Amino acid sequence: MKTTILIADDDINIRRVTQLYLEKEGFQTEIACDGKEALDLLEQEKIDCAVIDVMMPNVDGWELCEKIKAFYEIPVLMLTARVDPDDTIKGFKLGTDDYVTKPFHPVELVMRVKSLLKRYRVASAGKITFNDITIDQSSYKVQIKDQDFMLPTKQFELLYMLASQPGKIFTRDQLIESIWGLDYEGDERTVDTHIKKLRKQFKNDEDLLQIITVRGLGYKLEVLS
Repeated sequence: MKTTILIADDDINIRRVTQLYLEKEGFQTEIACDGKEALDLLEQEKIDCAVIDVMMPNVDGWELCEKIKAFYEIPVLMLTARVDPDDTIKGFKLGTDDYVTKPFHPVELVMRVKSLLKRYRVASAGKITFNDITIDQSSYKVQIKDQDFMLPTKQFELLYMLASQPGKIFTRDQLIESIWGLDYEGDERTVDTHIKKLRKQFKNDEDLLQIITVRGLGYKLEVLS
């Protein structure tokens, strides 16, 4: 079964070029001229990844991204004509997985889509492997080189979520909602405490992976080669 990419943009030229390059790489595409059409397609078709413009009529990219992340387990790549740090922060808080700034080279966009899909497939497989590290969701075990680590449940889930998409920024709210649940009554310091413990646990392996603090947003995991 072919992988289907949703392209939502009110610029016909961008839709055509993006569609052409994605289909050239073997992807199937669904086209929407605005956010409302995109939401209708998401209800009707099986979509594996969404490439959406920020500025669209009816339902803009911000609202579309928020709704996708609330109801679908798929990666979202946002297209923006503005290089504004506030926009980037807003997008990551809403859950976007990556950004491409217009004008962009279609080959770069295709590569980013492929990378997002790969990261999501690795995460859904239940076992993440990179360098000399294996994080196994079935056994809650972390193996680094020849050494095994058994982490407390929440620490493991936090590490697994970060490692499932290396380089992606997760806000504290996203981490709390995913790991501790919507009814959690604590505060963001819980995430900070668990991050501190993870860093201490793997302080001797910083040449392989590092958990980076992104000021004003949250955390991301960097895999070092």
